[in-house]
Amino acid sequence: MEKILQPGTPSQSSKTGRPIMVLLELLGRKQALRILWELRDEAATFRVLQDRCGAISPTILNRRLTEMRSAGIVQHETKIGYTLTPEGTDLLLTLRPLRTWAEKWDKRTQGKSFNSDI
Repeated sequence: MEKILQPGTPSQSSKTGRPIMVLLELLGRKQALRILWELRDEAATFRVLQDRCGAISPTILNRRLTEMRSAGIVQHETKIGYTLTPEGTDLLLTLRPLRTWAEKWDKRTQGKSFNSDI
């Protein structure tokens, strides 16, 4: 089982626990970015989030949600389900330039364009 990542704590990608390396390791874990993306607009229960993520296994979803809650990116509210915290929303907005870059890349390589959801 993968350990919960925290800045300042050594991880697979950083023996010093540098925050950027720990964050990149967290976001690079299976389905982590997909979960972040699927929570961008509204809360979701575990089951709804599982469906939005393309029938992700409950084990992986639970593991990622635990990690993201520990990192302060996601929170759980009993009546509405999982939502992004203000820090999670800030992280998603910080990633926006990557989407812009990816769309330009797509145009250069395939000539396609996608609607912007963020």
